[in-house]
Amino acid sequence: MISKWRLFLKELFEKLWFVALLYAGLAVLTNGAAMFIGPLLPDGLGEILGADSVEAVLTILASSMLSVVTFSLGIMVSAFAGAANAVTPRATALLKTDRTTQRVLATFLGSFLYSLIGIIALNAGVLTGNDRLVLFIGTILVVAIVVIVILRWIAHLTVFGLMSDSIDKVEAAAAHALNTRIAAPYLGGHGHSGPPPPDAHPITQAKIGYIRYVHMDWLQDAAEAMDCQIYLAALPGAFVYPGAIIAYVLGEQPEDAARISSAFKIGNTRSFEQDPRFGLAVLTEIAERALSPAINDPGTAIDVLGRAVRLLASLSEHRDPELKFTRIWVPALTLEEMMEDIFPAIARDGASFFSVQIRLQKALLALVQIAPAQFGKQALHQSEMALKRCHDSLLAHERAALAAVSAQISASAGPIRNRPL
Repeated sequence: MISKWRLFLKELFEKLWFVALLYAGLAVLTNGAAMFIGPLLPDGLGEILGADSVEAVLTILASSMLSVVTFSLGIMVSAFAGAANAVTPRATALLKTDRTTQRVLATFLGSFLYSLIGIIALNAGVLTGNDRLVLFIGTILVVAIVVIVILRWIAHLTVFGLMSDSIDKVEAAAAHALNTRIAAPYLGGHGHSGPPPPDAHPITQAKIGYIRYVHMDWLQDAAEAMDCQIYLAALPGAFVYPGAIIAYVLGEQPEDAARISSAFKIGNTRSFEQDPRFGLAVLTEIAERALSPAINDPGTAIDVLGRAVRLLASLSEHRDPELKFTRIWVPALTLEEMMEDIFPAIARDGASFFSVQIRLQKALLALVQIAPAQFGKQALHQSEMALKRCHDSLLAHERAALAAVSAQISASAGPIRNRPL
């Protein structure tokens, strides 16, 4: 259950309304504290320190923050539309969860609610002069926070929604998912390859969509309660539908299969959280769009290839996986799948760009030189396929240059070592 609550809280704090609600709660708390602390202060202190001006300050803050929120929302929507058109619609999911943007908009909206509640409390006549002083101090703190956030927002707007910023966010999301999977290649369970045991019972579910998250602790609890072993048949990112097998249970036929299927969070779209291949696929989409005749931007595809090398190179780091879920068996992601997510599409769409093809070959060569035993076989395969794709689109001397790099890949590839992430 812990991971479900952690995921729920993570998604909750990504909602604008929730953080704004916290500011509203702060306003109520401040007014309540004012009514409690005010009588403890010396008489007339509020008038001496100018607490009567708090209503004017709150009024200015409320009117200005409403305008700022409206303006900022317009900027955010424009950034989403620009990213969807220039980068890929899949990247907008990361822009929507951008922490800086969320905190800024939530602060603006929350300070508006804070001001509104404060004005209502003042006009209701429930606050005395000293009570106003406490509210005034709280308002000054809110104004200081708003000023700092506005300065941060101005700096953030210089890059928000740009091509480079969107690609950075996709790479960061992919890197986070890859590092998490490298640390736990089997999601914390046992590694398993091949078919499940012949006497295992299949588990299906009734929804149509993509597996966004697998709650391993929930599955572990279910396996302990049923005294069984669970073999995953579908990983995060898989498309499932009624009748599609998502897991197998080795033991007695479960009476309540919903307890197991409910551990698979299914949605309409894929998620970056537990799905490293999705981040790689989105990067590839960006390169494909850049190579389209309408955009004709091979530089972006070259940039994506460099980022792909950086991401895949992290797979060469060997870590001893921690076994946390002893009753769950999970298939591993393979290097072949991840390289297939990146290189074939770029090689196909960039077949007529020598600059893209030579960078692709050099990217594969870089991977082989980083870890020849791990990347050698797949890098050589991708190199040969890329050469075939561009054979009829390039000049003879360009093909010769590509073949020379491919020969280096073949010479650098060492003994093949088959191991998962």
